[in-house]
Amino acid sequence: MSHASHRRVAVTGIGVVSPIGIGVDAFWQNLLDGRAGIGRLEQSPVDGVARPGAEVEDFDPLALLPGKKKFLKVMSRDVQLGVAAAHQAMAQSGLSAGSVDPDRLGVTFGAGRMSPRPEDTAQAVAACRRPDGEVAPEKWAESGMEHVAPLWLIPQLPNMAACHISIDFDARGPNNTITCRESSALLSLSEAVAAVRRGAADAMIVGGCGASTHPLDVAKLSLFDGLSRRFDDPTHACRPFDFGRDGTVVGEGAAAFVVEDYDHAVRRGAEILVEVLGVGAGSDGRGFSNEASGLGLVRAIEGAFGQAGVERTQLGHVNAHGKSTQRDDVVEARAYQTAFGSAAEAIPITALKSYFGHCDAGGGAIELAGSFAALHHGLLPATLNYETPDPRCPLNIVHGGPRRLTSSLGMSVNRTAVGQSAAAVFRAA
Repeated sequence: MSHASHRRVAVTGIGVVSPIGIGVDAFWQNLLDGRAGIGRLEQSPVDGVARPGAEVEDFDPLALLPGKKKFLKVMSRDVQLGVAAAHQAMAQSGLSAGSVDPDRLGVTFGAGRMSPRPEDTAQAVAACRRPDGEVAPEKWAESGMEHVAPLWLIPQLPNMAACHISIDFDARGPNNTITCRESSALLSLSEAVAAVRRGAADAMIVGGCGASTHPLDVAKLSLFDGLSRRFDDPTHACRPFDFGRDGTVVGEGAAAFVVEDYDHAVRRGAEILVEVLGVGAGSDGRGFSNEASGLGLVRAIEGAFGQAGVERTQLGHVNAHGKSTQRDDVVEARAYQTAFGSAAEAIPITALKSYFGHCDAGGGAIELAGSFAALHHGLLPATLNYETPDPRCPLNIVHGGPRRLTSSLGMSVNRTAVGQSAAAVFRAA
C-alpha cells in the first residue's frame, strides 16, 4: 500500500439544519429529549387532510447565509439548507476561506429531487392554451417560452449546493455531487475520504441536503413509496421497526461535515470530533432474492469493515436507515442478520427518521450527524414510537430514552428503494 492509503481521516466540523433544530447543539439536545419535529404538513393537504411531515421551522436564510441575499432567488430551499449547514460546519472546524490551500480544499455533496414550483410556469402554460382550455404543446416554442424566466432551471440543479459552497469558501479541490437519494451523503463521505487518503485534498466539505415536502414530491411519493396515513396522529406516524408502522413520513433538512487529514487537523490545533475508519457501498442488483435479503446493504457493511480494519464484534451501535415501511425495515433487518449473524440481535440500533422523517438526500446526512454527536457525547438517542416489536425484525432497538454507549465504534447506514446502499464505520476521537 502507498503512504497515502494510511492517512487517517478526522471530522472537525458538523453543521445541521433540521426539523429538530438548527445547529448541532439544538439538534443534539432535542435528540436527547426525544422531541420529534414531525407534525402536520399544511402545504400538501390530501382530500382536505394534512399529511404528517417534518419541516424546518424558523429557518432564516438571510441570517444563516450573510452576504448571499442576491443569490437566494436562484437557490432552491434544499440548496439553502445545505449551504447553511456547510457554513456551520466550517465555523465549528475553525477553517475559513484562505486558511487552507484552496487547491486542497474540496466539496462532495449529496442532493435529491428539486421540484419546480407550479407557479413558476403557470403563465407559460396559460399562454399555450387553446380556446377550449386544453394545452397545446406545439405552441410552447412560439408562445410559452417567452414567459419562462431565464434562470428558471438553476434552482432545480442538484449540483448547485456544491457550487455555492465551493464559491463561498474558495474550494478549488475535488468537487462532485452525488444523487443517490438516501445514500447520497454516505457516498459523498466515501468520495471525500478517498480524496484525503490519496493525498488529493487536506480537507473536504461533505454533506447532503434534501426536501420531500414539496406538494409535487408528496404526490409522487404517495404513489410508490408508502407514506404513512396516520393523519390524526402525525407526531407518532414514523415508527421504524415497530409492528404497527404503515409508511414513512416526508421531511426536509441538511447536514454537513468538514472531513480532514488527521495530521493536518492536529497541526492546526483543531478539535477532532470523530475519526472515519471506512466507508463501503453496494447494490442489490437483479433478482428477488437479492432484493429481499438486502444484499447491497450486506456488501456495503462488509466493505466498510474491510476498509476500517476493525472487528464487527467491536461495534457499539448502528444508526439504521429505518424508513418505517413494512417492506424496507424487514429487508434491512435481514441484512443485519446476514452481516452480523447472531450478534445482530444484541447490537444497539437507533433509527432517527422517527424524529425528522424522510428527507431524501438530506436524511442520511442528518442521521450521520446524529451518530457523530452520539459518539462524541457517549450517548445513543432512542428511537421514537417503538412500542410493539416486529418479530420479523429481531433487533435491539434503543427506545424509551438514550442509552449509554459502551464502545467508541459506530456505524451509520442508508439504502435506497432500489437497493443502492452505503455504510460508514467511525470511532470517537
